[in-house]
Amino acid sequence: MDDVYPKRKITSEGLNCDYGTIYNWAESDLILAQLERQIEYNTGEQARVKVYGKWHDIPRQQTAYGDPGLSYKFSGVSVPAKPWTSLLRNVRDKVSLFTGGTEFNFLLINRYRNGSDHIGRHKDNESGLVAIAPIASVSLGETRDFVLQYGDTNSKTEDCTFPKRIVIPLEHGSLLCMNYPTNLHWYHSLPVRKRSGGVRINLTFRCLRLSDKLD
Repeated sequence: MDDVYPKRKITSEGLNCDYGTIYNWAESDLILAQLERQIEYNTGEQARVKVYGKWHDIPRQQTAYGDPGLSYKFSGVSVPAKPWTSLLRNVRDKVSLFTGGTEFNFLLINRYRNGSDHIGRHKDNESGLVAIAPIASVSLGETRDFVLQYGDTNSKTEDCTFPKRIVIPLEHGSLLCMNYPTNLHWYHSLPVRKRSGGVRINLTFRCLRLSDKLD
């Protein structure tokens, strides 16, 4: 089942990723247009994060969908899941095939309005995630650089015998799957790219622990 879609393996010390195309250009355009019509993004407190003890507006638009009662907790906020739409269920099922049948129960959507919208360097290693499950990200719209960086932000890695920084251009209709143990060792980010003027929507499918259901 894991060979349904051709994929490129990206590996290094502690890094295990798969990258491939799951939608052709026309399909990707259609899904992007449907998302632009259907998805409503969070506002107010749900559109802020806490960084080093201070609250900041998220430099992108964000919302979440998933199974009933689930909520994703990160950076001082808790993002509850809205009910799956038929479109998002269809994308989830296709992503599941790419990952060999992973049963994703949560989806975080980030919309980057232009090249100024971004996400800083971080690891998806929150306690609410199933640690060994893959995190799968579908990209639609503008191609943006996805930057992987090895090691702790304060550690010295000059003696590494492998590349400490890997850049992957995430293309329209592509899927990047970060497999265990990538998020234990590698940070990732989507940096500012002023020359990127178009919209990009990222659908990141995750497996949350059922103990993190809302009361």
